[in-house]
Amino acid sequence: TIVQQCIDILKRDDIKNEFKMLLKPFIDIILFEINHYIYITLALVFLIFIMILMILIILIFLFRNKNIIKLN
Repeated sequence: TIVQQCIDILKRDDIKNEFKMLLKPFIDIILFEINHYIYITLALVFLIFIMILMILIILIFLFRNKNIIKLN
């Protein structure tokens, strides 16, 4: 019953708003600290995508022109 009462209190809109206002500074600090890492991660993912795309293009050219690879 106590748990149910706590859940009912947390479902109220005014309590939700107060809880959000209480946590907003902490969330802002965390997002500010990891902002640079997010940009670095996105840049690395983009570079990996470009590299895989280039590898696939090279493989397509190699399979089209089988005369390029000569085993002698």
